[in-house]
Amino acid sequence: MGARAAASFIVPFEAAREADFPRIGGKCASLARMIAQGVRVPAGFAVATDAYALHLHSNGLEATISERLSRIVLDDVDDEEKLSHEIRDAIVAQPMPGVVEQAIREAYRRMSPDGQLPVAVRSSATAEDLPDASLAGQQDTYLWVVGEDAVVEKVKACWASLFNARAISYRAENGLGQIGVLMSVGVQKMVNASAAGVAMTLDPINGDRTKIVIDSAFGLGEPVVSGEITPDNFVVEKVLLQIIKQRISEKDFELVADRAARRTVERVIAPERRTLPSLTNAQVLAVARLAKSLERSMGCPQDVEWAIDADLPEDENLVALQSRPETVWSQKKKQTTAVYETGIAGVLGTLLAPVQAKR
Repeated sequence: MGARAAASFIVPFEAAREADFPRIGGKCASLARMIAQGVRVPAGFAVATDAYALHLHSNGLEATISERLSRIVLDDVDDEEKLSHEIRDAIVAQPMPGVVEQAIREAYRRMSPDGQLPVAVRSSATAEDLPDASLAGQQDTYLWVVGEDAVVEKVKACWASLFNARAISYRAENGLGQIGVLMSVGVQKMVNASAAGVAMTLDPINGDRTKIVIDSAFGLGEPVVSGEITPDNFVVEKVLLQIIKQRISEKDFELVADRAARRTVERVIAPERRTLPSLTNAQVLAVARLAKSLERSMGCPQDVEWAIDADLPEDENLVALQSRPETVWSQKKKQTTAVYETGIAGVLGTLLAPVQAKR
């Protein structure tokens, strides 16, 4: 396989086009869309689904996975977990096809000639971030990964996470398939976050689309996304962009980089900082403006991950890490509309039945 074919395994975010989106998964496609719209997004590239597919078809790996899947009893948690581990171990143990490994190494070296750039290695499955089914958070993300050896290792780990027990169950319950769901992986410059979190362009409690609700904490945003920490909460009126409510929580720890150890660590926050707001009012409004613009460009309510990068100038330090369609209230609206339309059809049918009978 030549250099041209090897290059097809890598899609730089800034070069991705609509035709590439099925090959780079929901998360990476979202990053590419935001970059195309001028949103500030950390640089990186997608390892396309072609790479995972080639790995899957190597040395009978697909048959091994299919055999394990056929034996899983979905209602048996212990059995599901055991066979899930076997599948993931098989994926990681399988040597990566040489042409794929070479392409990943070369792409990382282009980002980091000295091999020292910290990156996040993020799963991007083809079935995630869909309007009707979100697998957000079900596959793995690895932070502060440094060096091409580590990047190659974590790409395989992301592929394997496609078959964690939770993801297998979710796909089975929603009819999304198993082997047919492919995995892209995003490799993205790591953000040195002084604060991070999520922003919803509606109120997640009642679906009110006149509000933007922001959750924020010091450090990287993973503890906010995973629910490990009680974040600060800000509610912004969407039209006038005014902060109308805020709740500042006591934050015990922050997730930060340990540069010497090349990993992230949980650092205890000094008592005098714990009850300070993680964002200034100006930063809250900047996040709200970002979320509002993404809702407008994407055409539906959004769930946005963002960070304040301490390494960037004050007026350039807000970066977007992800924007996906909000699913909970959007689904409720669809269900309500369907029930309403079904009800109207029934009423009309009842009213028109005598007329039709006369005909």
